[in-house]
Amino acid sequence: MDCIGRKECNEKTISYLDYVYVYFGLTSCHPTRGENTVRVYNWGEYINPQALKLFEKESVYKVIYETYASNEDLYVKLSSGGEAYDVVVPSDYLIQRCIKEGLVQKINKDNIPNFQKVMDELKNPSYDPGSQYSIPYFWGTLGIVYNGKNIQEKLDSWDCLWDQKYKGEILMYDSQRDSIAIALKKLGFSMNSKNLQELEAAKDALVEQKPLVYAYLADESRDVMVQGDADLCAMYSGDAVLMLEQNRDLRYFIPKEGSNLFMDSFMIPKNAGNLKGAEAFINFMCRPDVARMNVDEVQGYSTPIKETYENLPKEIKNNPIAYPDLSKLPPLEVYEDYSDVNEVYYDLWAEVQAAL
Repeated sequence: MDCIGRKECNEKTISYLDYVYVYFGLTSCHPTRGENTVRVYNWGEYINPQALKLFEKESVYKVIYETYASNEDLYVKLSSGGEAYDVVVPSDYLIQRCIKEGLVQKINKDNIPNFQKVMDELKNPSYDPGSQYSIPYFWGTLGIVYNGKNIQEKLDSWDCLWDQKYKGEILMYDSQRDSIAIALKKLGFSMNSKNLQELEAAKDALVEQKPLVYAYLADESRDVMVQGDADLCAMYSGDAVLMLEQNRDLRYFIPKEGSNLFMDSFMIPKNAGNLKGAEAFINFMCRPDVARMNVDEVQGYSTPIKETYENLPKEIKNNPIAYPDLSKLPPLEVYEDYSDVNEVYYDLWAEVQAAL
C-alpha cells in the first residue's frame, strides 16, 4: 500500500478519493486506472468494506471506490460525461431517467449468472421492464415511524402528519420528491402524478401542514426520533429497523392510502471503461455469501437475493419491516422519472419553504 493508514496521510495533500480508498483498506491511495481496475460509485455507508477486499482477492481487479449523497449528485456525474465509472447504484426513478437519456447500457445476463438468484417478485420492475439495464442491490418501503409511548391510538394514515394534536412533534423529509409524494398520496393521488392541479393541491397541503412541523430534516430525523425529541416522522424501512432497535417505544407502519417501494440497483454506465470488470463486480455482489456480508453491514435494508434471505437469522427474516409480505401491504408505487416536471416540483417546494 502507498498509504498504510489514515493517520499517515497528510490531510492537506491527500484528495477525497484517497481518503475513501484508505478508509476501505484497498490497495493504493493512488490506484492506476485501467483494465485491471473497476471504478464503483455508490451511496455512502452502503457496502461492506470486507466485500470489496474479498472481490480484489478473488479476482484480477482492483477497486476504485467513491461515494455520493444523493441521486442528483450521481446524475450530475453521469450526464456530464466526465468521470468514467464502471458500476453505479441509482434508485428507481433515476434508473428510468438514465435509460431514457442513454446514460447506461444493457446488461448481458449471460455474464452475470447470479442474477438468477434475485427474488422473482423484484425482477422486471416498471422502471426497467425485463430488468435489461439494472440488477437489484437493496430494497425497502416508505412509511411512518411514531413514538408509541406518547401516541397510544392506532395510526394507519398519512393524515396523522397533518393532525393538529401533534403540532411541534412532526418531522418531514427535507426533500421535494418525498414530501410532495407523501402529500399526493394523502390526497388520494399517485406519488408519480404529473397533473398540475394535483401537484398544486399537494403543495397547498404542505403549506397547510407547515405550522405543525417541528423540522424538515434528512438523515438527522433518525437521531431526533430515537432520542424522543419528536413523535412522528416519515421514514424509509431500512432506517426504521435500526431506529426501533435503539428505541423500543417506536413503531412503524405503511399508511393505508399506499406508499413507495424503493429499489437501489447496479447499472453499468454507457462510457464504462471496463465492461468485463463491471460484470464481474455485479455478479460477485449478487453471490449469496457476499450479499449476506452487505446485509450484515448495511443493517435494516433488505436483500433481493433469495438464498441470502432464506439463511438470515429468524429475527431478521421474520421482521415485517425489513421483509414484509408485499402481497398484504397497501398499494405500493416505485418512484418514476419526473425530470420533465422537475422545474414544477422545484417551484412548488420553494413555495412551501417560503410559506410562513
